Amino acid sequence: MGTALKWACRMVLCGASLAAALASRPAAAQDEGRAYYAGKTVRMIVGSAPGGGYDVFSRMIAPYFSKVIGTTVVVENRPGAGGLSSLNFLYTAPPDGLMLSLANGSGAAFAQITSQSGVRYDLTKFHYLATVGAPPSVWLVDPNAPTKTIAQALTRPGKWRWAASGVSSGLSVGAAFTCVALRMDCQVVAGYAGSNQAALALTRGEMDAMFQAESSAGNYVKAGEGVALATMSRTRSRLFPDHPTIFEATSLTPDQAWYFDFYDTISNLGRVMLVPPSTPPARLAYLQAAMKETLHNPQLIADGERAERFVDYLDPEGTLANARKVISEPTPEQKRRVLEIIAGISGEEVK
Repeated sequence: MGTALKWACRMVLCGASLAAALASRPAAAQDEGRAYYAGKTVRMIVGSAPGGGYDVFSRMIAPYFSKVIGTTVVVENRPGAGGLSSLNFLYTAPPDGLMLSLANGSGAAFAQITSQSGVRYDLTKFHYLATVGAPPSVWLVDPNAPTKTIAQALTRPGKWRWAASGVSSGLSVGAAFTCVALRMDCQVVAGYAGSNQAALALTRGEMDAMFQAESSAGNYVKAGEGVALATMSRTRSRLFPDHPTIFEATSLTPDQAWYFDFYDTISNLGRVMLVPPSTPPARLAYLQAAMKETLHNPQLIADGERAERFVDYLDPEGTLANARKVISEPTPEQKRRVLEIIAGISGEEVK
């Protein structure tokens, strides 16, 4: 056999061996990941009190994720500062791959782009497992009040009291944006521990309104704890298809529309499943693959539909791209306007 032919044969054999090695890596990585997590406990952190939307979602996902990852997954509530405390905690967690969180990406983004006091994380540096969903928000009002439409709300006399939790929570920021955009006389009360407590205040008549994600809003309306007025985006809610969007319910100026469009853009970051920046690459890859399998489980999806907690998976790359977009794209002028809105929360008047 000639030298050239021998060399060609070696190249073919080498290429075949390399291809075989590369093909075996995913399976080997999965075996390595399962071996690492066996017998350990993974903590799924929730930045709000038990019973709220993120808590319910996390507890729905945890058992399925536990089976896929091959270890125990416990849900741990760490409420505080509208979810900022748990994000700060996760951001500096040990590099062991044993902690993750389903977080309010939009609230976290608002807090970061306005340099809110207490923010000690960077959303662009977290590692992401997936977006679980990015539902639109709904304007809820006291079920015992006479207000049943946006037109009635805009002509209602007196101050609007909005129930919220934490300055940077979706409940707070959404309420503040609504009040500024529609030039309403409002007070955003951000002292509630979570959406359940805020909804209870609404039912008791202690508060007048609440800005709530679609799925939780659906549960509160079914329970008689609120009445839906409109979806606060350009797309109607799948749970409230007969209710108008805020753009359909009233005539908005271009400036007013900007507020709702800007809020909706940030809200598209949605419910993000993330892990600390320190998570080792091999464990990150294992967790990402496990979360993808989990969120595509037909039984989990069916459970979510029954509970009106819809699972709309977006991969880690798309989730990170969304995070980078919402953090980097707002202009200084937009950040200034948002900062003024955020500054009006915590019981201050928002005009």
